[in-house]
Amino acid sequence: MPALSNKSVLITGALGTIGQALVARYAEEGAKIIALDRPDAPDAQKILDAIAPDVRFVGCDLGDLQELEKTATELADEVGGIDVLINNAALVIFKPHEEFSIQEYEDQVRVNSSAVFVLSRACAKHMKAKNYGKIVNITSLTLTGRWEGYVPYIASKGAMYGLIKGMARELGEHLINVNGISPGAVLSDAEFTQRGDKRDEYHEWVLENQSIKRRIEPVDIANLAVFLSTSQSDLITGQNIQVDAGM
Repeated sequence: MPALSNKSVLITGALGTIGQALVARYAEEGAKIIALDRPDAPDAQKILDAIAPDVRFVGCDLGDLQELEKTATELADEVGGIDVLINNAALVIFKPHEEFSIQEYEDQVRVNSSAVFVLSRACAKHMKAKNYGKIVNITSLTLTGRWEGYVPYIASKGAMYGLIKGMARELGEHLINVNGISPGAVLSDAEFTQRGDKRDEYHEWVLENQSIKRRIEPVDIANLAVFLSTSQSDLITGQNIQVDAGM
């Protein structure tokens, strides 16, 4: 039997590179998936249908925290509780820190950490009633690595790490696990758009700094997320695990 058969799983940022890998892996494990992404995302349901059958798309702006809380609460009530919450969505802006506006800083914090607080709180109500729940937050290796140009993003992911530690302590008595995954340099569409004509140079820099000389694929992140969502990880909580090929 699949490890997550009939479990309700909510995945944010489901249409991104890692998000699509998450959808595919959770579908393989028998989960009932709700895929959350921007309401204006083109061909959202068509993309998800090509990955796995019966994935439900819900459009929601994670920057609108009041609307997000309403949406998450209604979804949890409708399905009888979200069993697994994957906070994967992220807003990433790449440039020197002195060029960021205050609004750009606040936007990244809102989407990358405040939304995690809102979603986790909304889903925890049913998780507590069941004495069961898994929350997995996708953080970032930029917290400890050598990347430049991501100061607000790094700050927002640091706040997410604080949420992992704090929520794990409070929710543990209800048998709810809260963990994080820090991906290293995952091959993604963002790499092409952010690095431009320096992509090959970046690719070589990544491999030079990794102990294992193979680029990280989105499925490598999804595999760990699935593990952290199953009973095999019941005694792992409050952790932030790096998938970085030894960088």
